[in-house]
Order: sequence, then C-alpha cells, then structure tokens
Amino acid sequence: MRLVLLGPPGSGKGTQATRLKEHLGIAHISTGDLLRAEVAAGTELGKQAKAVMDAGNLVSDDILLGMLESRLGQADVAKGFILDGYPRNVAQANALDALLAKIGQPLDAVVQLDVANELLVERIAGRAQEQGRADDNPESVRKRLQVYTEQTAPVVDFYAQRGTLARVDGVGGLEDVEARIHAAIKG
Repeated sequence: MRLVLLGPPGSGKGTQATRLKEHLGIAHISTGDLLRAEVAAGTELGKQAKAVMDAGNLVSDDILLGMLESRLGQADVAKGFILDGYPRNVAQANALDALLAKIGQPLDAVVQLDVANELLVERIAGRAQEQGRADDNPESVRKRLQVYTEQTAPVVDFYAQRGTLARVDGVGGLEDVEARIHAAIKG
C-alpha cells in the first residue's frame, strides 16, 4: 500500500500515520520528521530548514523532493509507505507522481483528514505545550493554516481529479478516525 495523508496542521496526520504503519506494516515517511532530523543534526540543510520553519514558511520543493527520493530508496519502503506532510502543493504533487512513476511505485490512495480550523488551533496549542515545538507557536500556526489554505488545499482537488482521493472526518476518538481511514482505503 502506497498512501498519502493530507490535512491541515493539527489534523492528526502524524498520529494516524503511526497507527496505520502498525496495522499495514509499511514505512511512515514524515517530511516534518526528516526536516527535524536535519535540524537536530545541525547540518547546513538543517540550519536553512530551521530558519524557514521557525518563520512558519515551507521548505523548498527541490530540497524536499531530494530528501524524499533518497528515503524511498531505503529497504523498509519496499512493502509500501505512508507519506505524511508531502505533497504540500500542486507542483510537489506533480513531482511526486513523476518520481513514483520513475521508480514504478504509483500511489494506491490519498486520504484527506477534514477538521475545522477552531479545533486545529486547540490541538496545535496543546501539542506545542506537550512537545515544546518551536514551529507550533501561535504566529507560526496562523501562518501555516493560511499557507495550507492557499497552497495545499488545491492538492486535494489534484488527487480528486485522478480518482485517488478519499475524504475522512478527522474529528473523534483515535480509533474512530483510524476505522474511517481503513474503510476509505479498504485496508
């Protein structure tokens, strides 16, 4: 199973990807985690990414695609993967389709987690306190939700037009949301 999870910041993509990883036995690839690892390692890429993320902006498509191509070449991805946090714009979606065609691994499904903005702000505020994430401060959250609406929401239409999109209500208990995703992907 090759799956993309879409949704605004705080919609539960990472949480559900972790749960799906266990159930489906496939790799969970979070571009956010890949970027945070670079930041923690203090690499040049990490320093550049940190400045961009702290400002609430998105890291360049070329950097993300290069990181993703490298990750998709690792052995644990052979059985499939869940992409969490990518693609974030139509250009990335096109680049991802081209990359997956090149490696013979087309997507099986794309799931959009739908959650109201008011609930997203509450969830992210709680996560910021719990995890101490600098990229979850109120200014960055507002900026990220705005960027999501402008840039990432059109990706939903991109996949809907290709017939691979399933919309799932992302509100409720973890098990309930997970059950809705399984039903949507028949997995």
